[in-house]
Amino acid sequence: MPTIAVGKDALFKELGRSYTTKEFEDLCFDFGLELDGDAEGEELKIETPANRHDMLCFEGIAMNLKVFLGKAIVPEIKLKRPSDGKLLTVTIHKETEQIRPYFSCAVLRNITFTKERYESFIALQDKLHANLARQRSLVAIGTHDLDTLQGPFTYEALPPEEIKFAPLNQTKSMNAKEMMEFYEKDKHLSRYLPIIRSSPVYPIIYDSSRTVLSMPPIINSNHSKITLSTRNVFIDITATDKTKVEIVNHMLVSMFSQYCSEPFTVEPVKIVSSHNNETRETPDLSPRVMQAEMSYINSIVGLHQSAEQNIALLQKMGLSATLSKSNPDILDVSIPPTRADILHQCDIMEDAAIAYGFNKLPRHYSPSSSRTGAELPINKISYHVRLEASKRWIEVMPLVLCSHDENFAWLNRKDDGTTAIRTANPKSAESQLARTSLVPGLLKSLRENRHRRVPLRIFEVGDVVLKDASRDVRSRNERRFAACFYGKVSGLEAVHGLMDEVMRMLRFEHLLDPEEAQSADDRKKQAYWIVQEDPAIYARPTDRAAAERVGEFGILHPTVLKNFELPFVGSMLEMNLEIFL
Repeated sequence: MPTIAVGKDALFKELGRSYTTKEFEDLCFDFGLELDGDAEGEELKIETPANRHDMLCFEGIAMNLKVFLGKAIVPEIKLKRPSDGKLLTVTIHKETEQIRPYFSCAVLRNITFTKERYESFIALQDKLHANLARQRSLVAIGTHDLDTLQGPFTYEALPPEEIKFAPLNQTKSMNAKEMMEFYEKDKHLSRYLPIIRSSPVYPIIYDSSRTVLSMPPIINSNHSKITLSTRNVFIDITATDKTKVEIVNHMLVSMFSQYCSEPFTVEPVKIVSSHNNETRETPDLSPRVMQAEMSYINSIVGLHQSAEQNIALLQKMGLSATLSKSNPDILDVSIPPTRADILHQCDIMEDAAIAYGFNKLPRHYSPSSSRTGAELPINKISYHVRLEASKRWIEVMPLVLCSHDENFAWLNRKDDGTTAIRTANPKSAESQLARTSLVPGLLKSLRENRHRRVPLRIFEVGDVVLKDASRDVRSRNERRFAACFYGKVSGLEAVHGLMDEVMRMLRFEHLLDPEEAQSADDRKKQAYWIVQEDPAIYARPTDRAAAERVGEFGILHPTVLKNFELPFVGSMLEMNLEIFL
């Protein structure tokens, strides 16, 4: 959780009263914050939730707490065009697609900086760089004194030898290659150099006279640096992530537009992509509209709130809501641009619970509620399967993420693009996608234990992640059971025996062939059988019309064992436990 330092006197002045340490701790807890230390010094250190990017500065904390206390409402941030109607323009060159393709910007006109506001402005950029922007690898922010520049601007990507300017706080001009060498030993900037260093082109932003604004994500130009006397701020944001570039823009202008001569106004900028003639204006500060079911909110938090009461709770959290005209159970919720953390109605429910007060929520179990306190059926099945397997097998718990090769090529499987969820920005090959099978994890566990005496019998009960367009998050988890016997002999009979034990525990009768299924139905028995030509287990519960594929087992292919550096042989079993719900 990010820790934000704010001046105590200034914050208490904004909140309209002084607080004792205990009172302020209680206020922080009620809102979902945590006071790091005490409130006796001049500075307060407040831990904020990692997803609340609107609370990474003094301005955000003060505004959110005032709204929570009912002393303010969330201000509406408006776009104000210049009096002549002509917007500043930024033209994006095609070459930027090679390095940092996304760009956003805005102008804060007639802003008044004090020492505290200036420091907060810089600190928010640093916090955004460190958290949401992943150390500038995803997003980089540049802020400039607009009065030292002349639009229109261009965002380009050029070879490092062709880029030359005096970087921030330096008077000597140097080309980009020389800058890389110059900042190699800089404690602050050296960590960012690898982001673009190996690229044949570096991103660069120019004004109309070819004056450099910045070379993101490394450093700004000294020519346009902002000071306490700066009145007009031009903000440029470059990124490799299309969503985060706009989130960062929203945070900056929402927090500091209040210091403009006309508070909470932002001047938009026109962005023109020269290679595809696409034109847009940024930032887009229109609120998002989401829907939340009152029955869902009430059932999760254990309350029976009316629409008016839920609307009042959400208002305390800065959300505007109205009752849907088409459905009396639906709330239409307006999400301000600062609340990028709200992605689902469960986030709206959480805000309602915070506003009501976690300590005030009912603490009893209601048998009539299917959502509260009851053990999930899949967890109950998983527990009994785990208990049965652990009698003679060792449980392992590999990671859910794995490499693409481990999940597909190393298992002699092809990726058709319809099953696996890929990681957008994997830190390593080991985290390229969410597994669609438990098999890679078991084989990797065996690989790391090759030095142990064989045979080894291991199993796992865990989730795989699969694409599912019918779900609101476009994916779903599926609980599975897998086991592997590894030794000098295949151990197929051991795997087969474990499968029989688990199925028997689940009250399924083993049939020799599918033709016996009818007699099993007549006896009201749940049954399963094995199809040899397609090595898969099939089950036919009495309350279902057709057989369902439960899983598969067999002796591992030699190339699979070789891919995972396993010298002996083995057999594998994998079953879908959700069939048995």
